[in-house]
Amino acid sequence: MTFSGEVIGILLFFIGLYGILARRNIIKSVISIIIMETAIILFFLSMHFNEGNVPPIGQNLSTPVADPLPQALMITAIVIGIAITAVALVMSNSIYHKYGTSNWRELKQARKEEPLD
Repeated sequence: MTFSGEVIGILLFFIGLYGILARRNIIKSVISIIIMETAIILFFLSMHFNEGNVPPIGQNLSTPVADPLPQALMITAIVIGIAITAVALVMSNSIYHKYGTSNWRELKQARKEEPLD
């Protein structure tokens, strides 16, 4: 039994969604978001894949060429995802150093107990 890229992308997305909903750790939540992002990229690239297409650069017009737009959009999504991941990890590191925990519930409790200035 073979699975297409769309099916694997959907399965990975729901695995990442489960990770966000079930885990209380900030780092595990960031990893779950990365899994969901990767699943979306796999889904879109698999959706636009056609067997036998060639790259659109330097080819004659007699052969079918691959559509470069989904590839360009997914490269942009990868770059933006890396930047968001880096910012999220830096923020989680500073939260851990400030409050001493990476658990969402403990962090919420610590913020409630923090005196207002």
